[in-house]
Amino acid sequence: MEVREHREDLVRRLPALRLTYLIVVVLIAACYWFVQVVHGSFYRERAENNRLRKASIRAPRGLIYDRHGRLLVENIPSYRLLFDRSRSLDVEASIRFAAQTLEKPARDLQRALDRSREASAYKPVPLAEDLSLAQVARFSVETLEHPEFEIDVEHLRLYRHGLTTAHVLGYLGEATESELGATAGALSPGDLVGRRGIESKQDSLLRGRDGERVVVVDSRGRLREEHGIRQAVSGQDLKLTLDLDLQQEAARYFADRVGAAIAMDPRSGEILALVSSPSYDPNVFARHLERGAWQKIVDAPNDPLQNRTIQNSYAPGSVFKVVVAVAGLEEGVVDEDDRHFCRGATRIYNRRFRCWKQAGHGSVNLHQAIQNSCDVFFYHLGQKLGVEKIAHYARLFGLGDTTGIDLAGEKRGLVPDLDWSLRARATPWWPGETISVAIGQGPLLVTPLQVASMMAVIANGGYRVEPHLVARDGPAPQHKVAVARESLEVVRQALWAVVNDRGTGAIARLENVEIAGKTGTAQVVAQKKRIDSSELPFEQRDHAWFGSFAPAESAELVVVVFVEHGGKGSVQAAPLARIIYEKYFSRTDGAGRDLS
Repeated sequence: MEVREHREDLVRRLPALRLTYLIVVVLIAACYWFVQVVHGSFYRERAENNRLRKASIRAPRGLIYDRHGRLLVENIPSYRLLFDRSRSLDVEASIRFAAQTLEKPARDLQRALDRSREASAYKPVPLAEDLSLAQVARFSVETLEHPEFEIDVEHLRLYRHGLTTAHVLGYLGEATESELGATAGALSPGDLVGRRGIESKQDSLLRGRDGERVVVVDSRGRLREEHGIRQAVSGQDLKLTLDLDLQQEAARYFADRVGAAIAMDPRSGEILALVSSPSYDPNVFARHLERGAWQKIVDAPNDPLQNRTIQNSYAPGSVFKVVVAVAGLEEGVVDEDDRHFCRGATRIYNRRFRCWKQAGHGSVNLHQAIQNSCDVFFYHLGQKLGVEKIAHYARLFGLGDTTGIDLAGEKRGLVPDLDWSLRARATPWWPGETISVAIGQGPLLVTPLQVASMMAVIANGGYRVEPHLVARDGPAPQHKVAVARESLEVVRQALWAVVNDRGTGAIARLENVEIAGKTGTAQVVAQKKRIDSSELPFEQRDHAWFGSFAPAESAELVVVVFVEHGGKGSVQAAPLARIIYEKYFSRTDGAGRDLS
């Protein structure tokens, strides 16, 4: 009786067991269907990837040439070591082996690995660069024991002229984490991007697009066959307006000086030379720069990384008198016949203002005042104009604003006026400050490139052009300056006399080419009595300027030279302008075409 009841109980449970079994079978079948059908392609791709390896093919960076097609920047092959963490059984042991082979401290390689910690664990990351052929051979021989290492060929940047073109070209540096995130995958850890100069400003054009090579490997990571390839697209080559010969002449002159020099075509804005001194060697950045080497550059005297042509602003000194002269003529407060007597000093607002020439210039008109740089004449002209009118014409000539050059980091300079004084200093503008501004002193600040743009307006008859280094197709855009051509002509004739009629710039005179120019000497510290600048400590000596163009009648070239703490512009700055003009006109036909 008990047995039958137990059997009946089992029979009653059997349908439930069958149902449970059926549900389990259905669930298993559903899982198989889900994996094999619904997500089949996904898992097949994952399985395929277990035997496929992807290697990036780096795009060669675009080459850079000067205006005559001479190579300035090229790429040279170099071997680097890649490390795949996913294929290493012991990362520390792998690092020790690599350090022993490369004869480098293991901590240096570990730091290189740490820099790529954000990269995928399955993607090889750069561990070392610039390997010798012996090191490449050693890693190749050890492939079976150390499949986690790969040798990659990369293109290193070579700046053929080193210090000479550093501030024009810039250099390359490893992409930062923020840059990697901002490019949405266009950059990978270890990629190099432009830093400073043309390399930075034109980075997207020069960089190109990396390719990809897919290969089949075995379980040890050894190459079996090529699965597919997407070729890299080389970066775009660039032709600059730079003239290497003029660039080298200027760089040689500044070998033992601090300052800047610019040669520019006033008709188009093409930059033929742009030198900042001291300079640096951009080739040291082509490879990974150690902290000590970077610190050495940063601590070098006179800041060689600073591009003085656009990133430093200075008082322009007497070069600014060309703007004040134009302002006086335009406003009708002076004409060619007005004269003033210079006794070497004058009193304005109950304060004594000295002329640079202690004996004075005697009776001078505007032409003679520019020719001999008479401060007293311009003191009184500035008083008549007032700072607001001076500031207005300074801005017409492009001062107080960026020029638009295709380099990053350009400063605006400073053109002071009444509003600026209240806003920046919370004090009213004092009339005595206008007297200083009238000769290019006081709070007035300009960059050497702004002075070149200013001189170009005089040289080309009243047009502002945009300075540029990358060669362009078609005519250069010009902006007409709202000043009378007659006013510019009066100033141009006086600038001719500065060089060719025993003026302050006579040292720049050439026999076969008529140069027009203006010297400038800007005080760095106020002097209560006359002191020869050369007797002061270097950092307190006057700055030397020379702004010029030639030929005076139909200018083809503007040259501006600035020597930091150089003393007199007529002595230190004008000679380099002469050298550049001599070089340029010895081999051109007047349209910039080389006849050599």
